Amino acid sequence: MKLPFKRVVVTGIGALTPLGNSVPAYWEGLTNGVSGADFIKQFDASKFKTRFACELKGFSAEDYFERKEARKLDRFSQLAVVAADQAVKQANLTQEGINQDRVGVIWASGIGGMITFIEEMTAFNKGDGTPRFNPFFIPKLILDIASGHISMKYGFRGPNFATVSACASSTNALIDALTYVRIGKADAIICGGSEAVVTESGIGGFNAMKALSERNDSPQTASRPFDLDRDGFVMGEGAGCIVVEELEHAKRRGAHIIAEVAGGGMSADAYHLTAPHPEGLGAFNVMKNALEDADMVPEDIDYINVHGTSTPLGDISEATAIQRVFGEHAYNVNISSTKSMTGHLLGAAGAIEAIASILAVQHDIVPPTINHFTDDPSFDPRLNFTFHKAQKRTVRAALSNTFGFGGHNASIIFKKYQE
Repeated sequence: MKLPFKRVVVTGIGALTPLGNSVPAYWEGLTNGVSGADFIKQFDASKFKTRFACELKGFSAEDYFERKEARKLDRFSQLAVVAADQAVKQANLTQEGINQDRVGVIWASGIGGMITFIEEMTAFNKGDGTPRFNPFFIPKLILDIASGHISMKYGFRGPNFATVSACASSTNALIDALTYVRIGKADAIICGGSEAVVTESGIGGFNAMKALSERNDSPQTASRPFDLDRDGFVMGEGAGCIVVEELEHAKRRGAHIIAEVAGGGMSADAYHLTAPHPEGLGAFNVMKNALEDADMVPEDIDYINVHGTSTPLGDISEATAIQRVFGEHAYNVNISSTKSMTGHLLGAAGAIEAIASILAVQHDIVPPTINHFTDDPSFDPRLNFTFHKAQKRTVRAALSNTFGFGGHNASIIFKKYQE
């Protein structure tokens, strides 16, 4: 930024993903090209058009919460609290001397407490019509409750709210957090997103839209971004959390700085309810806006973690926009879709993909796009989609894209921290 805004850095990250329930496990899965997809375990999906998803493995709420406490939280809030705890501990944000009035929480979810809604309405419909609802029904359901739980756990009394913009939700949370810290409204903000909609209504609803892959004969290879035979996205679940902090505040308390948040951009397609703009107009604008906000040029970016959902139209629109924004430099950039491994976490996608981007910057490794079998002539063969295997290269800066139903677009840039 050219304006005298404060510099913002990352001091903590936490993740629960279909590849593992910690950041190291997640990164190991990404760099080894592991697919998180399998047949659905949370309900009987045998009669559904799609019978697989990228679910968490080995996650039990009772490993983290007392049973009575766990029952007061929808699964999406449970995941939020656990991922946030990982990030807060890494950032050491509970150390003495931190002004809790200036530490905030901005949390995202695209859908929120869907499991709670299903359970309560199923119970009501089985009854005689007498309204007998759990007093925690509404507090478990609402989207903002996750940020409330995180703030109450640690006593953080700074800005506290939720962002909702479909699949761009948690990137919007990150951009809001960046803005609040930049302008001095907070010293640090815990931000991210969580989603838990591997449910009958979640899978059935997206099936009805024809948005999901129906490759039941090969779940592990169903998410195929940029492949000729891609047929829709794979549902995922999980949470990602990032602690963003004002640079001088982090230095004063001796925090470990993982990366710097360079800037973010937002835009709208203003085109269609669910389809992307065919010429990638919104995607073009959001990446251009992010670069301008970061006071960077296309040549500064070495890696793009694309939205790349494995849908026929979306992948083409995004690739078109990348070539418009980056010009000849598009052929020097590594591009990859980590959704090929994690599936699509909807409102949490931006958070876990931001973490993938941060780790790429930190370790100079670009995670791959897996499940590529057949080239699609719609894509310029000179673009490097990092197919099959992770690639080692210097990653000075990484840009992460997320786009949501309704035409919501958000991009954020992370770069190596330098004094």
